[in-house]
Amino acid sequence: MIDSWLEIACDVPEEYSDVVAEFLTQLSGKGVCVDNLSVDAFSTSEIPDSVRVVIKAYLPAESDFAPQMHKLETFLTELSERHPEAFFAPPTLTAVNAEDWSSSWKVHFKPLRVGKHLLIVPTWEEAVQLPGDLVIRIDPGMAFGTGGHETTRLCLELLEAVMECGPLLEVPSLLDLGTGSGILAMAASLLGAGRILALDIDPDAVEVARENLELNGLSDKIECGTTPLESLDERFDIILANILAEELVRLAPYITDRLNPGGSLILSGILAEKEQLVRLGFSSQPLEYCRTASAGEWVAMLYRNETGS
Repeated sequence: MIDSWLEIACDVPEEYSDVVAEFLTQLSGKGVCVDNLSVDAFSTSEIPDSVRVVIKAYLPAESDFAPQMHKLETFLTELSERHPEAFFAPPTLTAVNAEDWSSSWKVHFKPLRVGKHLLIVPTWEEAVQLPGDLVIRIDPGMAFGTGGHETTRLCLELLEAVMECGPLLEVPSLLDLGTGSGILAMAASLLGAGRILALDIDPDAVEVARENLELNGLSDKIECGTTPLESLDERFDIILANILAEELVRLAPYITDRLNPGGSLILSGILAEKEQLVRLGFSSQPLEYCRTASAGEWVAMLYRNETGS
């Protein structure tokens, strides 16, 4: 695991946080975090709006950061020119240790209820459990996925709906593509999925996911790895893909090939303005579009593979 990082921080108006966060995600190849120092809430609906937020992304300390910083500065300049009423502060670059990066935000991560039954609890917190709760204990560490971000929450809500509508005696297999902290794979197991494969291109994320699986007693029920989707031969009844919109479009034929007839596909990580890009990218695939769920500036989409079902 990388021990030293460069932290890129962008101070931006709250209404432009999603577009800047997506750019930083693409720039760094990893997730980002958004600082809101006034947050002390049980659920995302209780988080107050901020006038400004600080979005942070991370690069390995030994990387050549100059090209990325130039791209970011150019992007922010262009954004400022398109929106002259808004002020975008120059980005800052700071050296940090891995333990600083993975721990400083913990004060803002509180127990969170998602859907009808899921209760997500950080390892350093306690929460009151209600009858029927499916509890996930999690430390996302340096991987994306606490359940609080709209993209993860939309995935969890759609997954719960898909599992509820499935045949009573069927135990579906599931692929979690871009597993991050492993939260979606763990939720799938608690909701009743059988064979589960959780993949991520980031070895650090896979390590974090395995630690969370062990914490929840799910290591023997979920397989983690970095195998590229294009190299898989196995097919699944449910596929979750919470990754960038452009990557979803690129992988569309491979994702479709891995989905069993009658299977369900949940796509997330999509800004609302890019919904049509993804819809168009999957329009040539033999899939039936079911519906779009939205939260804030983000959407998730549900498809079914009706071929041969």
